[in-house]
Amino acid sequence: MKELLEFVVKSLVTCPDEVVIEETVSGDVITLAVHVNESDMGKVIGKQGKIAKAIRSLMKAAAARKNIKVNVDII
Repeated sequence: MKELLEFVVKSLVTCPDEVVIEETVSGDVITLAVHVNESDMGKVIGKQGKIAKAIRSLMKAAAARKNIKVNVDII
């Protein structure tokens, strides 16, 4: 799951070297915290949060195939 999110986020930003993803597992719930450069924050969130919502939907669809739950936090 972490690799998929990392690929998607690094494809969006201008500073892919500064993308850090922290993974926390609690039972069958995985929480992924995404840290990006401040200048790239708008590119990851998008207007009215549309890109962030799309990223979360993509991750939930991928997690559903493995019968787990995923939460994505953009920090």
